[in-house]
Amino acid sequence: MKAIFAVPATLALVYRAYSHKSLTPAGILAAALTATAHAVHPWNLPFVLLVVFFLAGTRVTKIKADVKASLTLNSQGISGGEGPRTHVQVLANSLMASVLTLMHAYQLHLRREAVVNHKQIPDGAFCYRWSGDLLVVGIIANYAAVCADTFSSELGILSRGPPRLITSWNLRKVPPGTNGGVTLWGLAAGLLGSMIVVTAALVFLPFCSEETKGKLGGGESWTTSQKATFAWGLTIWGALGSLLDSFLGGWFQRSVRDVRSGKIVEGDGGVRVLTTAVDTEPHTKEDATTGVKTEVLNSEGSEAVEKQSNPYDPKDKHRGSHFGDRKPTRIAESGWDLLDNNDVNFLMASIMSIGAIVLASWYWEQPLNSVLRA
Repeated sequence: MKAIFAVPATLALVYRAYSHKSLTPAGILAAALTATAHAVHPWNLPFVLLVVFFLAGTRVTKIKADVKASLTLNSQGISGGEGPRTHVQVLANSLMASVLTLMHAYQLHLRREAVVNHKQIPDGAFCYRWSGDLLVVGIIANYAAVCADTFSSELGILSRGPPRLITSWNLRKVPPGTNGGVTLWGLAAGLLGSMIVVTAALVFLPFCSEETKGKLGGGESWTTSQKATFAWGLTIWGALGSLLDSFLGGWFQRSVRDVRSGKIVEGDGGVRVLTTAVDTEPHTKEDATTGVKTEVLNSEGSEAVEKQSNPYDPKDKHRGSHFGDRKPTRIAESGWDLLDNNDVNFLMASIMSIGAIVLASWYWEQPLNSVLRA
């Protein structure tokens, strides 16, 4: 991307993130470095996809933010909702795309070097042809998937019906915000998010055309059918990314529910939320009446301590009334505590990017090692 466009665009993104408090200071730095990695690419496509995802993602985050905040709890005990995104969240969504962008930029550099310095004809093209560079498919798939996931999460929580846990055999109902909880509205929103990214890709992708046909580094012009196949394939694939994120979150990310409010507890910056342990040990106490009780309990001195029975034991007919003194206030709703939200997002984005490359390689009959050749 030309510096005359990349520099002011990057500064504008940084200013917007700062003024709207969309990112933390570290998040702004990570976003600036990510934008730089995308701007290095000769095409406008990677940078545009990054901008589209950032603007679209921050926009849907603000939709009915007060309503969404009331549906969950923050780990600090206040209302939930999405705060400024951290550098970890930025990298979880864009690191894989940054790596693929730099790889493809280097691939285009090698082609140019082969033509200019070595007078060789490269295998690949400088425009994007049908059955072209596989890395480009991975870049688009990354942003289609993470945008679909963002739309699904931010808009699906507003569904009128309760979400269903996709990893349960009976699709049981769960509180809004549960990892792995899906709604039809959320799935439709995910498809919309993926479609927005793929549409931007179709506009800014330098397709080979009749003008490039037969030229050095050119290729055959795309047909309408080929563009439709390319667009719908990536759109559906991106929407499947939100489903994969739900499965990964439902299995490997623990959802914690506050037992008093029944709401899901969210960690700042997508980090883990701890549960409270169950107090199963009987409590003991020693007071001024210990001396009197010594004779009754057949003990001596300060060792005469009355042990209290479990107030939650239904067999104890003389138990007292207790509320919240021993029971945990936060319990696991679903999932294993193996990954946090950022881990799930990065894993999903990586799987969808690499998976799209593998599928395109199979469909176009392109060897996978072509990603390393000029």
